[in-house]
Parts: sequence; C-alpha cells; structure tokens
Amino acid sequence: MSTLSRAARPARTRATRPHGRGGLPGAVAAEWTRLWSMRSTWWTLPAGVVLTAATAAQLAIYAANDNTDDDPTDDRGPVTVGSVLVDSMELTQYAVLALGLLAITAEYATGTIRGTLLGTPSRGTMLLAKAVVAGAVTFGYGLLLGLVGVLVARPLLGTWGRAPLGPTVTDVLATATYLALVGILALGLGAALRSAVLTLTVLFAVLMIVPLSLREPDITVLTRISDAFPGVAGGHFLAGDTGPYPPVVGLLLLAGWAVAALALGRAVLRRRDA
Repeated sequence: MSTLSRAARPARTRATRPHGRGGLPGAVAAEWTRLWSMRSTWWTLPAGVVLTAATAAQLAIYAANDNTDDDPTDDRGPVTVGSVLVDSMELTQYAVLALGLLAITAEYATGTIRGTLLGTPSRGTMLLAKAVVAGAVTFGYGLLLGLVGVLVARPLLGTWGRAPLGPTVTDVLATATYLALVGILALGLGAALRSAVLTLTVLFAVLMIVPLSLREPDITVLTRISDAFPGVAGGHFLAGDTGPYPPVVGLLLLAGWAVAALALGRAVLRRRDA
C-alpha cells in the first residue's frame, strides 16, 4: 500500500470507533431483548413477588399481633401499609440484586459476552445500555412489588392498618426508585467482578454486614461512616428520616454508589478483554 493511500485513510481515533448499530438506542434495544431472553430473569421476577408477598404478610401479622396480645408494653398502634412495604424490602431487594448482577455475570459464565461486545464494541455504550434497561425494568418491577406488598398487608393489618392514598403512593414510588438504584449498583459491581457469587457476596457486605459492624460499637464517627453506605442511605430515604440527613440526601448517596459502581465496571471492561 502506498504512502498516499495510507494518508488518505481517516485515522481511527477513539471518537470514530464503532458503537454498534444504532448507537445507544440500538444497544438499549439489544439489551432489552437479551435480558428477557435470559432464563435467570424469569426465575428472579416471580421469586421477588413471592418474597414480597410472604414478607409483607409476616410483618403485617406481627404488627397486628403486637396490638392484640396480652402484653400492652409492645403495642405499636396503627401502622401504615407503606411502612410494612418498606420493611419488606430488606429481604426482597436480594431478588432485584440477583436480576441486576445476572444481567452481565450470566454472560461471562456462558461466554455470550463476546457476542454482546461484537454487537456493541464500545464498552461504555454497552454498559450504559445495560444500566438503562436494568434501571427501567427494576423500577417497573418495583412498582409491581409495591402494589403486591400493599394489597397483601392491608387486609392482614385489619383495624391496625392505615392506607392513606398520598403517602402510600409515595412509599410505592420510593420503593421502586430504591430497587432501580440497587439493581444498577449490582450491575456495575457485576461488570467489575464478573462472578455472580463474588458480586452477591460483596453486595451483601456493602449493604448489610459492614454498616452493621460499624454501628455495633456505638461510636459516633463509625456510625456516621455507616450512614454513607448504600443500604443505610437507602433505608433513610425509604423511611423518610430527617436525621442524620434528609431523605433526598439518602437518595443522592445511593445514586452516587450506583454511578460509582458503573464507573468501576466500565474501567474494568476497558482494561480487561472479555
């Protein structure tokens, strides 16, 4: 090849690298199809519904029993169905975490990640597309779980339950938002760690074990550090706590963890081949 013909060819810079057919919208469409074609998706979705129904029912029965037993010291008084729903997410969230992390770790386990990256060569675009799909699906899924939790808890609470429309809708929307963000957090860590078991272990530690360990000594500085962890921040957001910070701060902290996990996943994807 002559020097002239080489010079005439456009330089293939990072800006001109292919992003796959259709750019980000095409990648999102592909990831949407890919997510619904995965067997794990169809296992985790009903599992979350069952967990929500069972946990909400158990918590509602406990709340009603506390007010009707022979010990007046444990009477809780009327509770809202939204508070029962929020409390049930402590267990239900793990079905959503599984959905988020398996959206990418399952591809590494089966080797289909190679085809994904051939279709969308840009690692950043691919991961962003997965995050958009995972966030949208888990938010909608969270709305469904919120409805299930409310419908199960309300009759079981009986006269000890309250379901004001505005606060209940707010709790359902907050639950869906929380689940969408932890789903994206799981996706980002899954992209970085590439192992479903390892990712779930790290998530369990970050969401529960480490914050609880920091709070156990009841030392102020350690408690404040634990308040910045995603599970605690998300809990403050869901509960609408005003201390140690407003609910919006808890939401922003959780969103920050999700964005940081995606950034970590993107960095690993750029440095390591599939």
